[in-house]
Amino acid sequence: MKKLLVSLLLGLGALTLGPLALAQTPAATEAVSSAPATAPDATPAAVAPAALAAEAAPAAAPAPKLDSGDTAWMLTSTLLVILMVIPGLALFYGGLARSKNMLSVLVQVFVIFAFITVLWAIYGYSLTFGGEGQFYGGFDKLFLKGIAPDTLSGMLPTIPEYVFVAFQSTFAAITVALIVGSFAERIKFAAVLIFAVLWFTLSYIPMAHMVWGGGLLGKDGALDFAGGTVVHINAGMAGLVGAYMVGKRVGFGKEALTPHSLTLTMVGASLLWVGWFGFNAGSAGAANGSAGLAFINTTLATGAATLSWLAGEMLHKGKASMLGAASGAVAGLVAVTPAAGFVGPMGSIVLGLLAGLVCLWGVGGLKKMLGADDAFDVFGVHGVGGIVGAILTGVFASQSLGGTGGLSPDTYAMGAQVWVQCKSVLVTLVWSGVAAFISYKIADLLVGLRVTEEAEREGLDITSHGETAYSR
Repeated sequence: MKKLLVSLLLGLGALTLGPLALAQTPAATEAVSSAPATAPDATPAAVAPAALAAEAAPAAAPAPKLDSGDTAWMLTSTLLVILMVIPGLALFYGGLARSKNMLSVLVQVFVIFAFITVLWAIYGYSLTFGGEGQFYGGFDKLFLKGIAPDTLSGMLPTIPEYVFVAFQSTFAAITVALIVGSFAERIKFAAVLIFAVLWFTLSYIPMAHMVWGGGLLGKDGALDFAGGTVVHINAGMAGLVGAYMVGKRVGFGKEALTPHSLTLTMVGASLLWVGWFGFNAGSAGAANGSAGLAFINTTLATGAATLSWLAGEMLHKGKASMLGAASGAVAGLVAVTPAAGFVGPMGSIVLGLLAGLVCLWGVGGLKKMLGADDAFDVFGVHGVGGIVGAILTGVFASQSLGGTGGLSPDTYAMGAQVWVQCKSVLVTLVWSGVAAFISYKIADLLVGLRVTEEAEREGLDITSHGETAYSR
């Protein structure tokens, strides 16, 4: 527990923040009253109340209407996020594993994606977006009850609700799949599935509701454009807890546990970069200027983080590596996620430069301090990068630094927003950590977390799945 608290404090030392959302307020249309002509002897007093009532009545809000452009963009964004997970994340993690465990990583990511998307439709969507509680939604949309092909989304009224459900399901699925990288190469497959359903229910759903579904953090004004807290810090903390609870791999610290294919890792990182445009620009919810801002910010922050990571690596080791380039790109993608629609392009570059260096420290110095075998650095990149991005969103969202001013540009105050962001980071770390501990412990009690030492030495491909990624 001490180590978790240390990681929390170290992570929070990761700088400053602030985001913003563009609230569109349709111009009010003034009602024009055309009172019927009255006879000359009509009493003005009899007409006045009706005329005054007509003028005082609020203008009727325009009825929601499907927009084919917005719908097409959101369908495309959903496909891009699926591309991030399968095959993007699967190949990125698979390449980092040893060849004897390659297939096990692919299976875990693939099946988690399938599992969580089904759970999302059954109860996840309802508990996240179906009610108005502080921590959970409601049960009114269980099994997607009440949604039809012509039903428009209450959150994004220009697209069908089914499209919104599908888009959000990909966020839930990738968040759970990200955690696989922390306990790879030594966990039982059954334990992975038990953990996935429990943590999805106990952590992802409430965090998504608290930030995006009208819950506690959203009401407090926390800015998270596409998932800095909901996705990355949430998954990063769960990964760190998992690394402790599952334990270190056999040979950790004594043997070289090197990636078996940096070629596949590069391919996976590239697919993540491409798919992330759906993740970030899709979170605008429409084909509009906010999507364009998120799109360019995603490009710039990622490029800047790649360069800063490699510069740090050159200074530290004297060489720039492919693994460093891929890791830096992911760090930039993670850090810009909460800020994408709130900061300006120059702010996103600075954000990326800082994130690359801090995450390089996260997978090096911080990892050694924590002493955890976080196999593919889920906390070092997603946890640390998410913290940096969430806090700096509060900073670079300021109009004076080229940002949009967050959700309330007229009253935006950097210091106040950074404090709100810090609170959201703290809540996420604590909530996810506790939920992860409970989820791992239940899985451990039911089936056990760890494979036997013999199975681990032989490799999970054969011992857990009865097949191999490569013919021998």
